[in-house]
Amino acid sequence: MVSEPTNPQGIESSIRDILLHIGEDPQREGLKDTPARVCRSFDKLYGGYKLCAEDILKTTFADGRCDEMVMLRNIEFYSMCEHHMLPFYGRVHIAYIPGKYVVGISKLARLVEIYSRRLQIQERMTTQIAADIMTILKARGAMVVVKAQHHCMTSRGVEKQNSEMVTSAIRGEFLKEKARNEFFGLLGI
Repeated sequence: MVSEPTNPQGIESSIRDILLHIGEDPQREGLKDTPARVCRSFDKLYGGYKLCAEDILKTTFADGRCDEMVMLRNIEFYSMCEHHMLPFYGRVHIAYIPGKYVVGISKLARLVEIYSRRLQIQERMTTQIAADIMTILKARGAMVVVKAQHHCMTSRGVEKQNSEMVTSAIRGEFLKEKARNEFFGLLGI
């Protein structure tokens, strides 16, 4: 269960405590307004909690429906790792084989925003996107591939600068080799 939001002053006070913890002076010129700025930035960084996939994907169209793959490639995303609260970012590639309806392509990008704008792990985000396409759109198949760089790997820990994590979720008709191969062919990998 998600608790109710706290007051902004409490969050700002916590940010000031963090600044003190790391050895900074929260009263110096460059940091005076930082707690308020961080508080406001949370609205964007974690805005996915305020969004609902059913609302985003509810506008569908029977006209234009097809029996072939629909793909949206290279959807940029930014997220925050739930383990270290550090950024990870990259691209999402989504394909689906429609059931009775298609959805506007911008809705697929918005679906990515719902799950990326939360404390997240890449594996779960990938499966959440595929699951919603299957259940909400009643698609015959869905495939999602996510490629991302994680600051918990590049800026701390093992510090491997060029590492890239790739996850995939394969559902329905994409379990068949022919559909998967078409996906990868259109993706260029």
